Amino acid sequence: MSERFEDEAVTAREVEEALTRADASGAVAVRAGRVVGFLLGAPKPDPVWGPNLWVESAGQALEPGEERETMRDLYAFAATRWREEGRTAHYVVTPATDRGLLDAWWRLGFGQQQAHAVRGLPEQPPRVQGPLVVRPASREDIPALARLEVELPRHQGRAPTFSSGELGSVEESTAEWEEDFDDPRFTTFVAERSGLVIGSAVACALELSSSNSGLIRPERAGFLGFAAVLPEHRGVGAGRALGEAAMGWCRQTGFSCIATDWRVTNLLSSRAWTSMGFEQTFLRLHRLIGF
Repeated sequence: MSERFEDEAVTAREVEEALTRADASGAVAVRAGRVVGFLLGAPKPDPVWGPNLWVESAGQALEPGEERETMRDLYAFAATRWREEGRTAHYVVTPATDRGLLDAWWRLGFGQQQAHAVRGLPEQPPRVQGPLVVRPASREDIPALARLEVELPRHQGRAPTFSSGELGSVEESTAEWEEDFDDPRFTTFVAERSGLVIGSAVACALELSSSNSGLIRPERAGFLGFAAVLPEHRGVGAGRALGEAAMGWCRQTGFSCIATDWRVTNLLSSRAWTSMGFEQTFLRLHRLIGF
């Protein structure tokens, strides 16, 4: 976690933001007249998350030395209101390194959904070996980029992830690429094999990722925001090569580290990124109540 959050004023602003979101609510734990913990959550309007309530990264805390069991009491109190409001899909973003806190959430019926991870940048990323070529994308690659962009949510919708995210069409994706291809904030790479584009990745500053805000965001971090390989070409090292290209771009751009995230039930990404040295920093947990 960034050292800037050692400043109480900086951290207080994050907590205040969590508290002032629309329809925010929660609970505080008081021991001997002293607040020793809190839990804050708010809904997101996006229907893809269901009738939801989110506890973001600044939405929970316990005083040092306080039993992690207290978080279960906080949830029991706050979730009573959330259930009465009809919010039955609960999401919690929590540190991946606090095993006691994770255990408290697991014993509340939560399971892992998403991992946020960071790693340092190698001095010299390995060169791509064999028949693969990784290069910056050009406008001529847009048809392939559009197909790859659609392939990722299609893959996420299959077992064992079963994501309910909306699956757009190749035509819609092509139109978006045509409009946004020259956006200087994003750098796109393609992996090519025997003259055929088989994979792509997009890198940018982590500040451009709304899902990696607040306590999750380290200082001067780049972001591997997208990576996909066509299913018939998986297993040849294209994903790793694209990830290494993103790392090289981050170092050349002046970032100090690179972040990414993935659905933990996505077998391909969870194995690929951890094998490349990404260390989990925060986890998004999920619980669906009422069944």
